[in-house]
Amino acid sequence: MKIIAWYLPQFHVTPENNQWWGEGFTEWTNVKNAKQYVADQYQPRIPLHENYYDLTDVRTQEWQVALAKKYGVYGFCMHHYWFGGKLLLEKPVEQYLANPQLDLPFCLCWANEHWTNAWADGTPEILIEQHYGGEKEWAEHFAYLLPFFQDPRYIKKDNRPLFVVYRAEIIDCLSEMLSCWQRLAREAGFDGIDFICKTRSTALMEPSNIALFARQVDYQPGDEFEVFRMRHYGSLIRVQRFLAAKLSGLLHFDIGQISPFKLQHYDYDEIWDMILHRQPAYAGSIPGAFTDWDNTPRKDLRGKYMTGVTPEKFRAYLARQIRHAREDYCSDMIFLFAWNEWAEGGYLEPDEKHGHGFLEALRDALLETGEME
Repeated sequence: MKIIAWYLPQFHVTPENNQWWGEGFTEWTNVKNAKQYVADQYQPRIPLHENYYDLTDVRTQEWQVALAKKYGVYGFCMHHYWFGGKLLLEKPVEQYLANPQLDLPFCLCWANEHWTNAWADGTPEILIEQHYGGEKEWAEHFAYLLPFFQDPRYIKKDNRPLFVVYRAEIIDCLSEMLSCWQRLAREAGFDGIDFICKTRSTALMEPSNIALFARQVDYQPGDEFEVFRMRHYGSLIRVQRFLAAKLSGLLHFDIGQISPFKLQHYDYDEIWDMILHRQPAYAGSIPGAFTDWDNTPRKDLRGKYMTGVTPEKFRAYLARQIRHAREDYCSDMIFLFAWNEWAEGGYLEPDEKHGHGFLEALRDALLETGEME
């Protein structure tokens, strides 16, 4: 079973982030500014030994790879940011490619949305607009990706590199662009590309576009949030929307400010129960898993947090998910949220509260299911 962990590269200074958020901004800025809003919320979160690392330091990635290999992570799925030729947060990923000593498999996930300030503002402003262009632009993008695909560490299936498209449903030229890339991949000596989209994206896509993807991945815990939210908060949300409509133009305040439920909490056991009873939406679907969730460091009171989380529960649930993946999904992969999503509360990296607890839980789940010796 290949445990592939989502990997965020925003732990280094960039000129764009300096301009938008202030000199020296990285994801650690959000993590350090986090607040505990309620008693059962785990905040602030502090990396073990206050290891607020810089991903442009090669020693950091060497440490990450050694840690991942020790505890059974098969590989990283690294977020890739390309906006019609404009790159963002590319240095850690390019640095990884350039260093063959970092001998952990990896693949890329194109985060193809507009780059906005949505995490900081309920009325997001577009900071970098996404443009897909035409065949010339698609070829330029493929040319950038090709050295990654050709790297022996890049995750492939039958000579087809895996490439995740984060929001496939918003691409208006999807069929033409992916067909172009398939042709270019074959010209480069591959048997094509295994395109992967999020399972939730398929509900918003035409059947002909769904067929362009070899696989769909359950992005957890997000795929279950909507069901949980409507189950527990549905009545409140409808009342809020009704009142907001009635008050529009009469009173000028955010209706959510008067609600004690604006900060939503989710139960770890209930979310995992939904995941473990989920059935694959398509042949080739890839199941997901997660360690924890709390995005209030980014969104403050507009965020969501999880209660009842422990490494021991994660071990038990992951062991069940490994069996679920084998028996029901017929999959040899699980995409795990996450290696280092510190500002969304999902990470395997050690922290001051649990130490190496989640890494040890991952290793123990693999041992229990016979996936690790």
